Formats: sequence, C-alpha cells, structure tokens
Amino acid sequence: MVERQLRGRGIVDERVLAAMGAVPREQFVPREWTNRAYDDAALPIEGGQAISQPYIVAWMTELLQVVPGGLVLEIGTGSGYQAAVLATIGARVRSIERLPALAAVARERLAGLGLAEAVEVIVADGSLGDPATAPHARVIVTAGAPVVPRPLLDQLGENGRLVIPVGALDDQQLIVVTRQADRLTETPVGGCAFVPLIGAAGFRPGRGGPV
Repeated sequence: MVERQLRGRGIVDERVLAAMGAVPREQFVPREWTNRAYDDAALPIEGGQAISQPYIVAWMTELLQVVPGGLVLEIGTGSGYQAAVLATIGARVRSIERLPALAAVARERLAGLGLAEAVEVIVADGSLGDPATAPHARVIVTAGAPVVPRPLLDQLGENGRLVIPVGALDDQQLIVVTRQADRLTETPVGGCAFVPLIGAAGFRPGRGGPV
C-alpha cells in the first residue's frame, strides 16, 4: 500500500508514509471487509459512513502539515483511522463525530492501539467547529460540505490550515484554506468524493452522498 498507492502517487512526507505503514487499517473496518482493508478504495463502515481510500487519507494528512505535539481538530471521526494516523505522526487530536454509536466504536478501536490519550472523541455537530477550544491551528474535515462552513473559517487561527472537501454531493474539490492575519486563502488541490457533512453549517439531514 505505502509503496504503490502512496509513494508511487507522489506522497513524499516520510512521517506520513511511516504512519500509514504503522497503523493497522484492518482494525478500522467491519469484520466482513478486513480482507479488503488495504484496497485502493474507500470502504463502507458502520452508520452508513465510509473509511476513506488510503491515498486520500495520506494526501489530506500531508496537506495539513501537522506540527508534532500540536492540536488537530478533526471533523468527522468515522472509523477513527484518520485520527489514528494523525496521532501516530505525533499530533494531539480532538475529533468530533455526530453519530454516538460511531464515536463509541472509534474510541474502542483507538484505545486498543494505545491512542486513547492522544485522541479525544466527542459527539457534536462538527459543521459548527469547536468554539470552546478555538482558535485552531489545524483543522481536517473528512466529509464533504456544500461550502466551507463559516464557523470553521472564523475559528481558524493565525497561520492556521484547514483541509476540507467542498462541493455538490457527487462533485467535490479538496480545498486547503490558510489564514494570514485577516486574509483567508482558499486553494483547490484536486477532485474527491466524500460522504456529506451533515449539520447546521453543512448539508441537511437525510441527504445521501458517495462513499
């Protein structure tokens, strides 16, 4: 996976490559999918959600430019795999999941890998960010939003970076947002497909989307 899907496609951050090789992806998928855990594809998980394609996880992690020891706000815990990769690099992760059952499963998986102290999983509307711990230096969103949610922009700190998929349910662009003083810069970096970000600043409940 690391050599063919990641390094072979241009992922160059050795910390990211090492973390992707170290985190056992098979522990983050339902049992019936473990034989396909390292496929070059997204896979279904509990709650009608998905674990992203390995390349997408590595790409977003590289784009985030994680600072070891720094705090990352993750919107959309899902399986917990993205948070595990971030924690393995050395980040502290505060992860927001809207589905309580999914959050509970992710906590159990992360604890099983000894990452419970590095990753805090809370249940809330992630589209509203986390004002209690703002401003945020690094924010990663693992669900597609119709536009970049205003609360996430408002909570992004000086020199902060936000990586988020934005667009229609079936046509999204991965966007990197940076802040310099009061100036926000949004840079599209490529196409992608994520489940929808459901919430007050995202899609309305009941909307479907790609996995």
